[in-house]
Amino acid sequence: MENILYIVVPCYNEEEVIRETAEILKKKLESLIVKKKISTKSKILFVNDGSYDKTWDIIKELNIKSNIFTGIKLSKNEGHQNALLAGLLSVKERCDMAISIDADLQDDVNAIDDMVDRYINGFDIVYGVRKDRKKDSFFKKKSAEAFYKIMNILGAKTIYNHADFRLMSKRALYSLEQFKEVNLFLRGIIPMIGFKYCSVYYSRKERKAGVSKYPLPKMLTFAMNGITSCSVKLMHIIFLTGIFSIILSVVMTIYCLLSLINSKTVSGWTSLMTSIWAIGGMVLVSLGIIGEYIGKIYMETKRRPRFVVSEVLGSSSNKNLKAN
Repeated sequence: MENILYIVVPCYNEEEVIRETAEILKKKLESLIVKKKISTKSKILFVNDGSYDKTWDIIKELNIKSNIFTGIKLSKNEGHQNALLAGLLSVKERCDMAISIDADLQDDVNAIDDMVDRYINGFDIVYGVRKDRKKDSFFKKKSAEAFYKIMNILGAKTIYNHADFRLMSKRALYSLEQFKEVNLFLRGIIPMIGFKYCSVYYSRKERKAGVSKYPLPKMLTFAMNGITSCSVKLMHIIFLTGIFSIILSVVMTIYCLLSLINSKTVSGWTSLMTSIWAIGGMVLVSLGIIGEYIGKIYMETKRRPRFVVSEVLGSSSNKNLKAN
């Protein structure tokens, strides 16, 4: 085993930061090569996720200047998770391990050293985990904490304060390929793989340039996708809620009959309307959740490609990844 490392970087409109990112990652790769922790065949792969700025042109320039940089271009914007998967699957045959990291480099590249060390010591998956959320706004901090807690309560195994900064061995990548769902939530899927895993901890930095690609609407969509993709416990909650409603309706019926017998009944317009709205709201929420699952089943049965690669720089040994 040569310890060939590929760093996979999904990119969407990152022209403001990608050159600096490339330089920082190149220095990190070269330092690991000098220390003889990784092979000289190690590379950095940029995945252009349908950017409409100059991101792909810059990636091609980097490839011309140094063969340490490679890239793939998706035919259109497929979203962060699909772009990340495209990169990981495209390098699985060429590497011994792959590390995924976002282009903004808010994740600490110095943690890569610890990840490689853990891999050398026999770990197949190494999660990059944030030490804290001191730099987040109050809303983002609390919403993130709630997200992880809800995911775990609902039965989806996730790593607390872990995003998509991680190392995966070759066999972990091949195992990831066996998960065929269209609705990707890698933070929930990868822990399902198993194998020996551990975590390294780091402090998250401020974004160097550009803007976040995860505004609030996308964050909410991502959270809902994660919950409904990895857990069916919401269905059980709906069932239990229905049972509770039936019990409550029986109790209310007995109460109303006793009131009628004792001649204590009133018009009851307020309580009637309140009940109608409460039950109606519960039904709508329940149907909405069920609809999420039905929508996922509908998409899965289509078996559409999760991504389409329109152009490849560097090695062309993965032609089968043109559609996957």
